Order: sequence, then C-alpha cells, then structure tokens
Amino acid sequence: MAEKKTPLAYRFVRRTLAWIYRPVKLVGGEHLPEGACIVVGNHAQSHGPLSCELFFPAPHAVWCAGEMMHLRTVPDYAYRDFWSKKKRAVRWLFRLISYLIAPLSVFIFRNSHCIGVYRDARIASTFRQTVEALERGEKVIVFPERDAPYNGILWEFQTRFADVAKLYYRRTGKEITFVPLYVAPAFHTMYLGEGVRFSANVPMAEERERICTELARRITEIAQALPRHTVVPYPNVSKREYPVNIAREVSDHEKANG
Repeated sequence: MAEKKTPLAYRFVRRTLAWIYRPVKLVGGEHLPEGACIVVGNHAQSHGPLSCELFFPAPHAVWCAGEMMHLRTVPDYAYRDFWSKKKRAVRWLFRLISYLIAPLSVFIFRNSHCIGVYRDARIASTFRQTVEALERGEKVIVFPERDAPYNGILWEFQTRFADVAKLYYRRTGKEITFVPLYVAPAFHTMYLGEGVRFSANVPMAEERERICTELARRITEIAQALPRHTVVPYPNVSKREYPVNIAREVSDHEKANG
C-alpha cells in the first residue's frame, strides 16, 4: 500500500512488535510475479496477518476483519473469533480482555497496511480498495479460512475473495495470479508456492471453485513437504488439539499389535 503518514505512536508500536516477535523469513520469493498479485495463505491464528504485516518484503495490503477496525464491534468479534473455544472457567477473563484491547485494535488496524473486509454492503468498498491496491502494483494478502475443518492443515476457504480477479480484469484487462502461502510459526518462516492464474474465459462460479481448490492443494503440499511440525490451526483451540503436518509415524511395536 502507498506509504501512509502514520502517527509516531503507531511507528513505535510497530517497531516494538517487530522487535518482540521473532523475525519471520520468506522462502520462495521467486514465485512472486513482478507487480500485482494476490497472496492467499493459512491464517495460523494471528501469526499469518502479523507475519505479513511486519515482514512481507514487498509493498502490500492485508485483508483484515472490518470489525477489528471499529471500537463498537471489536469486543464481540474478538471474543467470538479468538477466545470463544477457551475453557468455560476462564472465558470471563477473555471476555474482559476483548473490551480492553478494543482501542488498541482500532489504532493498529487503522494505521497498518490493512483493507477492512465486511459482510454487508460495505464489501463493495473492500473490493474497490483491493483493486486500487493492485493497480498500484501491490501484493494483496488474503487469509480466507473459516471455522470449518478441511484437511487437517487448512480450514475451509471462504471463496468470494477470488471475485477480485474478475473486477481487476475488467479494470485493467490483466489476468491476476493467486500465489499460495504457508505460514509455519514452528520455523518462523513463510513459504510461497507456484501461483494459480485467473482465467477470464471461464464462468466465475467454476473459476472461483478451481482457484480455491488448487490453492488449498498447493498450500497443503507445501506444509506436507516440510519436516514434521505442529500446524497452528485457524481456530484458537487448546494447543493439545493442534494438528501436525504429517501423520504420526507408527512404530514396529504398534504395527505388530495392529
């Protein structure tokens, strides 16, 4: 996104976060095309957006929940999306935290490289700002998972983000590329894979399905090709419930005993 004139306080917060949060490397940068593209990754709770905002090495804009940009809507959204699956005995504490973080959330999201995403008529603004960012040659980063398990590594995608490609094509005559991203907090690394190019000649419903299915497959393959590690899932569940990128190896003893 074009460099904003950000408040000194925000620059201080950002630098503090970058110092506290261990630096995240990017592997596979050769898969990023010159100029605009749409990067699609696993959310990994807060790790995906935070890693990209702080360490993505190219001009970019990150899609974020619009509710996190407004004081009135932060508490309900933050509690529901981040902490509603916590143990019942401590949920009251996280409910309180959801109110305490509201002013900080609004301050950070409104000053960072974010495009607010909404589920009402304001979605038109989301798409307009996204196309404008792409026209400036930026990388737009999307984390489209929703709370429905998919394959043990990813949660199901909300698919409408793919429609940006059609709008961008109408404005520019260019077919945008979607680049898969796997965020692996275990390795403090983001991995990019080979992109999926939008085809303007295919009906949008079919193209939406193809793009999302292929991106999910490629992100999963990136994860499975890495050494065994814990996958940070989309929902904020207990760490005991975190999956791993490959099935647990079965010992000879377990094989012998069925």
